[in-house]
Amino acid sequence: MPEPILLAEGFGYRYPDAAAPVLRDISLAIEPGSFVVLAGESGSGKSTLLRAACGLVPHFHGGEASGRFEVAGMSLRDHGPRELARVCGTVFQDPETQVVMGGVRAEIALALEHRGEPLAAVARAVEEAALALGIAHLLDRRVDTLSGGELQRVALAAAVAHRPSLLLLDEPTSQLDPVAGDELLWLLRRLNEDFATTVVIAEHRLERCLSAADRVIALDRGRLACDAAPEDFLAWAVEERPALATPAARMFSLAGLRPLPASVKQARSRLEGAGLAPGGADGGPQGARPGRSRRRGGPPPAAELRGVWHELRSGGAVLRGVSLRLEAGERVALMGRNGAGKSTLLRHLKGLAEPTRGRIERAGEVALLLQTPGDYLVHERVDQEAGADALAAAGLEGRGGASPRDLSGGERQRLALEIVLAAGEPAVLCLDEPTRGMDRAWKSALAERLGRVAAAGSAVIVATHDSEFAARFADRVVLLGEGEVIADGTPAEVLSGGWYFATEVARVLGGAGGALTPEEGLEILGRELVR
Repeated sequence: MPEPILLAEGFGYRYPDAAAPVLRDISLAIEPGSFVVLAGESGSGKSTLLRAACGLVPHFHGGEASGRFEVAGMSLRDHGPRELARVCGTVFQDPETQVVMGGVRAEIALALEHRGEPLAAVARAVEEAALALGIAHLLDRRVDTLSGGELQRVALAAAVAHRPSLLLLDEPTSQLDPVAGDELLWLLRRLNEDFATTVVIAEHRLERCLSAADRVIALDRGRLACDAAPEDFLAWAVEERPALATPAARMFSLAGLRPLPASVKQARSRLEGAGLAPGGADGGPQGARPGRSRRRGGPPPAAELRGVWHELRSGGAVLRGVSLRLEAGERVALMGRNGAGKSTLLRHLKGLAEPTRGRIERAGEVALLLQTPGDYLVHERVDQEAGADALAAAGLEGRGGASPRDLSGGERQRLALEIVLAAGEPAVLCLDEPTRGMDRAWKSALAERLGRVAAAGSAVIVATHDSEFAARFADRVVLLGEGEVIADGTPAEVLSGGWYFATEVARVLGGAGGALTPEEGLEILGRELVR
């Protein structure tokens, strides 16, 4: 057997000033060439384990480490990030904090230049990494002009350009549209299969990556809770940690069908094998829950865009004649591929940008939570950021003495949202990718919280790539393409029949009955079983 590329024996870690360890007695061995998915609820220790694997814990963050931890034979006690970077590439939850160069090409080339690679080899590697991630057209752009999803792909290109033997990724698809997310997983699979790159990926949206994995390691409150093949992990999850089960697995479990599928292909094959072929059974979204009708008379809207353009001085336009009316109390999911104009539209609603043509009318204050929650966290302690009630709402009771930088990505998102909502009830609440770093349970809690905000009279509009969250949260989905509204309807109308902008249940069932969630899918399967 080859020597493990990552080895932990009784490893534990406590952040400085933390009341308790975030990792406890972790023992595992990851073989070279493995594709490992790291699962767990927010705050379970996934990000900290990845930080240890690249040397940031404890060498950058400080704190106390115990036990044994080795990467490619190098002990964490004696080797830090500089030495470990020669064998591992790392992409964090917040790529904006890891990009250090002003230009895209320079950022991708940086690690290679530090290793003293010849200029020709650097140029080739930069070109190949950019092509693989679909960002060749961005090579001459400045990083401060990129969208969140574009910046995430640049960080990924910089991590893979030097062909590391170990690739560590923390929520790498969180800011990517469905197409870019699938392309990333295809690239990771190719790196793993063709070049024997060991991939360790921490991800909450497990339905995106389980089909590529040969092993799932689940953490629970800093301890190793499950270490199994994907299908065995799902069997464990539906019994022990339902929030970690994928939508298709939950639908199968609710219907009493076994074995649980780790991919859409497996799910469809097993339904066909069981004599269940619901795709198109009801011919459309008739059975789906209705959306909120959009009033054109009566009270004025919470906000309205009329023929809004945002044109660039360099040519082209980010928004192209967008007309959009938001009613008070409405819950809207704003979707579309990276660069479609979602963040720009929210900035215009807030007033951070002015349209070059068109008008925007607002019935009152517009609150905005940007993609980067760290921008809202300016103090040294969590309890200096918000009051006790807000910390409780964010699930951070007892964490007041912690530093905001030691929170997980999901915890920072929740805290930043409470800071935004502390200002009062706005006419419009805008959120840009708020589910980044959140597990399924916290996404459900966020949907409920935003529902209460809408019930109090605010229009809530959320830019998101997360179809599962949109199906839970929204009563209306607006799809942007190249700065234009290309679809506007109920979740069942927009999300039930597509290839990419669809939930996993919708893809498994082929859009039958407009079912989007496991519970709605169960109704469709129930009717098929009766037949």
